[in-house]
Amino acid sequence: MAIRPSARNRERIARLIGRAETHFRRVEGGYTPAERWLIGSPGAPSVFAKIGTSKQTANALRAEYRVYSKLSGPFMPELLGWEDDPAAPILLIEGLGDARWPPPWDDGLVSRVVEALDALHHSEAELAPLDHAHPEPSPGWREVAEDPQPFLSLGLASPGWLAGALPELVAAEEALDPSGEAPVHLDVRSDNLCLTDRGVILIDWNMACLGNPELDLGFWLPSLEAEGGPRPEAMLPKSPEVAARVGGFFAARAGLPVLPHAPRVRTVQLQQLRTALPWAARALVLPSPG
Repeated sequence: MAIRPSARNRERIARLIGRAETHFRRVEGGYTPAERWLIGSPGAPSVFAKIGTSKQTANALRAEYRVYSKLSGPFMPELLGWEDDPAAPILLIEGLGDARWPPPWDDGLVSRVVEALDALHHSEAELAPLDHAHPEPSPGWREVAEDPQPFLSLGLASPGWLAGALPELVAAEEALDPSGEAPVHLDVRSDNLCLTDRGVILIDWNMACLGNPELDLGFWLPSLEAEGGPRPEAMLPKSPEVAARVGGFFAARAGLPVLPHAPRVRTVQLQQLRTALPWAARALVLPSPG
Protein backbone atom coordinates (compact mmCIF):
# COMPACT_ATOMS: atom_id res chain seq x y z
CA MET A 1 0.00 0.00 0.00
CA ALA A 2 1.39 3.41 -0.96
CA ILE A 3 2.41 5.74 1.85
CA ARG A 4 0.14 8.78 1.92
CA PRO A 5 -1.08 11.37 4.41
CA SER A 6 -4.12 10.39 6.43
CA ALA A 7 -7.50 10.55 4.72
CA ARG A 8 -8.43 13.62 6.76
CA ASN A 9 -5.25 15.44 5.79
CA ARG A 10 -5.69 14.51 2.12
CA GLU A 11 -9.18 16.03 2.24
CA ARG A 12 -7.83 19.18 3.88
CA ILE A 13 -5.07 19.55 1.28
CA ALA A 14 -7.55 19.07 -1.59
CA ARG A 15 -9.83 21.71 -0.11
CA LEU A 16 -6.98 24.19 0.29
CA ILE A 17 -5.71 23.95 -3.29
CA GLY A 18 -9.01 23.18 -4.99
CA ARG A 19 -8.15 19.81 -6.46
CA ALA A 20 -7.53 16.24 -5.38
CA GLU A 21 -3.89 15.22 -5.51
CA THR A 22 -2.92 11.80 -6.78
CA HIS A 23 0.84 11.50 -6.12
CA PHE A 24 2.33 11.64 -2.64
CA ARG A 25 6.01 11.31 -1.79
CA ARG A 26 7.18 11.49 1.81
CA VAL A 27 10.07 13.92 2.11
CA GLU A 28 12.62 12.63 4.59
CA GLY A 29 15.06 14.75 6.51
CA GLY A 30 14.33 17.77 8.61
CA TYR A 31 15.04 17.93 12.31
CA THR A 32 11.55 17.62 13.75
CA PRO A 33 8.80 14.98 13.42
CA ALA A 34 6.59 17.25 11.28
CA GLU A 35 5.18 15.42 8.24
CA ARG A 36 6.59 16.62 4.92
CA TRP A 37 5.06 15.65 1.58
CA LEU A 38 5.73 16.49 -2.05
CA ILE A 39 2.39 16.05 -3.76
CA GLY A 40 0.86 16.63 -7.15
CA SER A 41 -1.48 15.59 -9.91
CA PRO A 42 -0.99 15.22 -13.68
CA GLY A 43 -0.55 18.53 -15.46
CA ALA A 44 -0.40 20.59 -12.26
CA PRO A 45 2.59 22.09 -10.43
CA SER A 46 3.79 20.15 -7.42
CA VAL A 47 2.97 21.27 -3.90
CA PHE A 48 5.00 20.88 -0.71
CA ALA A 49 2.96 20.19 2.42
CA LYS A 50 4.20 20.45 5.99
CA ILE A 51 1.90 19.12 8.69
CA GLY A 52 2.30 19.55 12.44
CA THR A 53 2.50 16.38 14.50
CA SER A 54 3.28 17.74 17.99
CA LYS A 55 2.90 20.87 20.06
CA GLN A 56 6.38 22.02 19.05
CA THR A 57 5.89 21.43 15.32
CA ALA A 58 2.41 22.98 15.38
CA ASN A 59 3.74 26.15 17.03
CA ALA A 60 6.66 26.29 14.59
CA LEU A 61 4.26 26.10 11.64
CA ARG A 62 2.12 28.90 13.07
CA ALA A 63 5.24 31.03 13.46
CA GLU A 64 6.24 30.22 9.88
CA TYR A 65 2.83 31.15 8.52
CA ARG A 66 2.96 34.49 10.33
CA VAL A 67 6.19 35.23 8.47
CA TYR A 68 4.67 34.24 5.10
CA SER A 69 1.73 36.54 5.82
CA LYS A 70 4.03 39.55 6.37
CA LEU A 71 7.07 38.98 4.13
CA SER A 72 7.40 38.14 0.46
CA GLY A 73 10.11 38.19 -2.17
CA PRO A 74 11.86 36.05 -4.78
CA PHE A 75 13.91 34.50 -1.96
CA MET A 76 10.76 32.78 -0.57
CA PRO A 77 8.57 29.98 -1.91
CA GLU A 78 5.06 30.89 -2.99
CA LEU A 79 2.53 30.33 -0.23
CA LEU A 80 -0.29 28.12 -1.57
CA GLY A 81 -2.39 27.43 1.48
CA TRP A 82 -2.70 27.44 5.25
CA GLU A 83 -5.10 25.84 7.71
CA ASP A 84 -4.67 25.99 11.44
CA ASP A 85 -5.67 23.08 13.63
CA PRO A 86 -5.12 22.43 17.35
CA ALA A 87 -2.93 19.40 16.65
CA ALA A 88 -2.06 19.36 12.93
CA PRO A 89 -1.87 22.72 11.12
CA ILE A 90 -1.03 22.48 7.43
CA LEU A 91 1.26 24.80 5.48
CA LEU A 92 1.34 24.47 1.67
CA ILE A 93 4.05 26.06 -0.48
CA GLU A 94 5.24 25.58 -4.02
CA GLY A 95 7.06 22.31 -4.64
CA LEU A 96 10.80 22.71 -5.20
CA GLY A 97 11.63 19.18 -6.24
CA ASP A 98 13.35 20.29 -9.44
CA ALA A 99 15.60 22.82 -7.70
CA ARG A 100 19.31 22.33 -7.04
CA TRP A 101 19.96 21.57 -3.38
CA PRO A 102 23.56 21.96 -2.17
CA PRO A 103 26.09 20.59 -1.52
CA PRO A 104 28.19 20.56 -3.62
CA TRP A 105 29.01 24.25 -3.59
CA ASP A 106 30.69 26.40 -6.20
CA ASP A 107 31.54 30.10 -6.33
CA GLY A 108 28.47 30.90 -8.40
CA LEU A 109 26.06 29.25 -5.98
CA VAL A 110 27.72 30.89 -2.98
CA SER A 111 27.32 34.28 -4.68
CA ARG A 112 23.64 33.59 -5.41
CA VAL A 113 23.02 32.84 -1.72
CA VAL A 114 24.69 36.12 -0.76
CA GLU A 115 22.47 37.92 -3.30
CA ALA A 116 19.33 36.31 -1.87
CA LEU A 117 20.30 37.24 1.69
CA ASP A 118 21.05 40.80 0.60
CA ALA A 119 17.60 41.03 -1.00
CA LEU A 120 16.00 39.68 2.18
CA HIS A 121 17.90 42.10 4.40
CA HIS A 122 16.86 45.08 2.25
CA SER A 123 13.18 44.13 2.15
CA GLU A 124 10.50 45.53 4.42
CA ALA A 125 8.18 43.54 6.67
CA GLU A 126 6.39 44.09 9.94
CA LEU A 127 8.04 41.15 11.66
CA ALA A 128 8.59 40.89 15.39
CA PRO A 129 11.92 42.21 16.71
CA LEU A 130 14.36 39.51 17.70
CA ASP A 131 13.89 40.02 21.45
CA HIS A 132 10.12 39.58 21.04
CA ALA A 133 10.26 36.68 18.60
CA HIS A 134 12.89 34.86 20.69
CA PRO A 135 12.53 36.27 24.22
CA GLU A 136 14.62 33.61 25.92
CA PRO A 137 18.30 34.66 26.14
CA SER A 138 20.44 32.70 23.72
CA PRO A 139 22.94 30.50 25.60
CA GLY A 140 26.57 31.05 24.67
CA TRP A 141 30.06 31.21 26.14
CA ARG A 142 28.86 32.52 29.52
CA GLU A 143 26.75 29.36 29.92
CA VAL A 144 29.74 27.26 28.86
CA ALA A 145 31.76 28.98 31.58
CA GLU A 146 29.11 28.13 34.19
CA ASP A 147 28.99 24.45 33.14
CA PRO A 148 31.88 23.53 30.82
CA GLN A 149 31.44 19.75 30.95
CA PRO A 150 28.94 19.33 28.06
CA PHE A 151 31.24 21.33 25.77
CA LEU A 152 34.44 19.63 26.96
CA SER A 153 32.83 16.20 26.52
CA LEU A 154 32.91 16.79 22.77
CA GLY A 155 36.71 16.63 22.76
CA LEU A 156 37.15 19.71 20.58
CA ALA A 157 39.15 21.72 23.13
CA SER A 158 41.12 21.07 26.29
CA PRO A 159 40.15 22.42 29.72
CA GLY A 160 43.28 24.56 29.68
CA TRP A 161 42.43 26.11 26.32
CA LEU A 162 38.88 26.84 27.43
CA ALA A 163 39.97 28.47 30.69
CA GLY A 164 42.39 30.74 28.86
CA ALA A 165 40.05 31.61 25.99
CA LEU A 166 36.77 32.14 27.84
CA PRO A 167 37.31 35.76 28.94
CA GLU A 168 37.91 36.93 25.37
CA LEU A 169 35.16 34.73 23.92
CA VAL A 170 32.57 36.01 26.41
CA ALA A 171 33.59 39.65 25.89
CA ALA A 172 33.51 39.41 22.09
CA GLU A 173 30.20 37.55 22.05
CA GLU A 174 28.54 40.10 24.30
CA ALA A 175 29.91 43.00 22.24
CA LEU A 176 27.65 42.00 19.33
CA ASP A 177 24.22 43.60 19.27
CA PRO A 178 21.88 41.01 17.67
CA SER A 179 19.03 43.48 17.29
CA GLY A 180 18.30 45.42 14.13
CA GLU A 181 15.68 46.51 11.63
CA ALA A 182 16.45 44.05 8.84
CA PRO A 183 14.36 40.92 8.19
CA VAL A 184 16.57 37.94 9.02
CA HIS A 185 16.01 34.22 8.46
CA LEU A 186 18.19 32.97 11.36
CA ASP A 187 18.47 29.37 10.12
CA VAL A 188 20.46 29.53 6.89
CA ARG A 189 21.95 26.14 5.99
CA SER A 190 22.23 24.05 2.84
CA ASP A 191 19.12 22.02 3.69
CA ASN A 192 17.13 25.26 4.01
CA LEU A 193 17.97 26.70 0.59
CA CYS A 194 17.94 25.74 -3.07
CA LEU A 195 18.72 27.25 -6.46
CA THR A 196 15.85 27.76 -8.92
CA ASP A 197 15.40 29.61 -12.21
CA ARG A 198 14.51 32.77 -10.29
CA GLY A 199 17.45 32.53 -7.89
CA VAL A 200 18.10 31.08 -4.45
CA ILE A 201 15.02 30.31 -2.36
CA LEU A 202 15.12 29.89 1.41
CA ILE A 203 12.70 27.60 3.25
CA ASP A 204 11.79 27.02 6.92
CA TRP A 205 10.93 30.58 7.98
CA ASN A 206 9.66 29.89 11.49
CA MET A 207 12.58 31.69 13.19
CA ALA A 208 12.53 34.82 11.01
CA CYS A 209 12.29 38.22 12.69
CA LEU A 210 13.93 41.66 12.61
CA GLY A 211 17.56 41.59 13.64
CA ASN A 212 21.21 42.07 12.77
CA PRO A 213 21.80 40.85 9.18
CA GLU A 214 25.33 39.70 10.03
CA LEU A 215 23.71 36.88 12.01
CA ASP A 216 22.38 35.23 8.83
CA LEU A 217 25.76 35.24 7.14
CA GLY A 218 27.60 34.27 10.31
CA PHE A 219 25.42 31.27 11.10
CA TRP A 220 25.53 30.01 7.51
CA LEU A 221 29.32 30.11 7.14
CA PRO A 222 30.37 27.24 9.48
CA SER A 223 28.10 24.79 7.67
CA LEU A 224 29.29 26.15 4.32
CA GLU A 225 32.92 25.42 5.23
CA ALA A 226 31.96 21.99 6.58
CA GLU A 227 30.46 21.17 3.16
CA GLY A 228 33.52 22.18 1.17
CA GLY A 229 32.99 25.93 0.90
CA PRO A 230 35.38 28.75 1.84
CA ARG A 231 36.48 29.58 5.36
CA PRO A 232 34.09 31.95 7.15
CA GLU A 233 36.58 34.82 7.26
CA ALA A 234 36.78 34.79 3.47
CA MET A 235 33.12 35.81 3.44
CA LEU A 236 32.92 37.81 6.67
CA PRO A 237 36.37 39.27 7.47
CA LYS A 238 37.17 41.30 10.56
CA SER A 239 34.09 40.13 12.47
CA PRO A 240 35.39 38.60 15.72
CA GLU A 241 32.15 39.41 17.55
CA VAL A 242 30.10 37.45 15.00
CA ALA A 243 32.55 34.54 15.10
CA ALA A 244 32.40 34.46 18.90
CA ARG A 245 28.60 34.66 18.91
CA VAL A 246 28.23 31.83 16.41
CA GLY A 247 30.83 29.66 18.14
CA GLY A 248 29.20 30.24 21.51
CA PHE A 249 25.76 29.35 20.18
CA PHE A 250 26.93 25.91 19.06
CA ALA A 251 29.37 25.38 21.96
CA ALA A 252 26.56 25.84 24.49
CA ARG A 253 24.30 23.33 22.72
CA ALA A 254 26.17 20.59 20.85
CA GLY A 255 27.13 18.63 23.98
CA LEU A 256 23.70 18.71 25.60
CA PRO A 257 21.35 15.69 25.70
CA VAL A 258 19.47 14.79 22.53
CA LEU A 259 16.18 16.64 22.06
CA PRO A 260 13.36 14.07 21.98
CA HIS A 261 11.28 16.18 19.55
CA ALA A 262 14.29 16.91 17.28
CA PRO A 263 16.82 14.09 17.67
CA ARG A 264 19.11 15.11 14.79
CA VAL A 265 19.72 18.68 15.95
CA ARG A 266 22.68 17.94 18.22
CA THR A 267 24.48 16.15 15.36
CA VAL A 268 24.07 19.19 13.13
CA GLN A 269 25.16 21.55 15.89
CA LEU A 270 28.32 19.50 16.45
CA GLN A 271 29.10 19.56 12.73
CA GLN A 272 28.82 23.34 12.71
CA LEU A 273 30.81 23.73 15.93
CA ARG A 274 33.72 21.84 14.37
CA THR A 275 34.23 24.76 11.99
CA ALA A 276 32.75 27.59 14.10
CA LEU A 277 35.13 27.00 17.02
CA PRO A 278 38.37 27.31 15.00
CA TRP A 279 36.88 30.35 13.24
CA ALA A 280 36.26 32.05 16.59
CA ALA A 281 39.80 31.25 17.72
CA ARG A 282 41.32 32.64 14.52
CA ALA A 283 39.13 35.76 14.59
CA LEU A 284 40.17 36.53 18.19
CA VAL A 285 43.82 35.53 17.59
CA LEU A 286 43.58 32.80 20.22
CA PRO A 287 45.62 29.61 20.27
CA SER A 288 44.15 26.78 18.25
CA PRO A 289 41.65 24.75 20.34
CA GLY A 290 43.00 21.48 21.58
